[in-house]
Amino acid sequence: MTVYRGRVWRFGDHVDTDQIIPAERLVSENLDRLGDFAFEKVRPRIAEKMNEGDIIIAERNFGCGSSREHAPLALMDAGISCIVAESFSRIFFRNSINTGLALVECPVEIEEGSEAEVDTSAGTIRDLSTGKVYNFKKHPEFIQNLIESGGLIEAIRRRK
Repeated sequence: MTVYRGRVWRFGDHVDTDQIIPAERLVSENLDRLGDFAFEKVRPRIAEKMNEGDIIIAERNFGCGSSREHAPLALMDAGISCIVAESFSRIFFRNSINTGLALVECPVEIEEGSEAEVDTSAGTIRDLSTGKVYNFKKHPEFIQNLIESGGLIEAIRRRK
């Protein structure tokens, strides 16, 4: 069972990987602190306000643009535990699941700053401020296993 609980950060349509982590921040001296630079060009200083376990809720096509594993890694480093969006770029989806960042496709209306709970095993998202519950189609077993393992590498290690 995997449950994520945290404060909500809202984003709109077509949030691309350059908005998530600017390309100029992808240098070796920054790799251990990518979260410091999350969204710095579109929402300056937001990373300073994010906490461990926080949840992003977005509209359509989250993670579009350049294929880079640094984008989900930066979000995880900033404290994001899960992203809920109407849809994701397919490569961002795979990069996120492979690196251990949980993603859920579901349109939801939860205000920024509210508390939310996402249960990927049950297929539910709960707005803890209003009590409203949203249901989503659960991931296939192999994807759920990757999420619960913390990503592809950890899932492979557990098999040995």
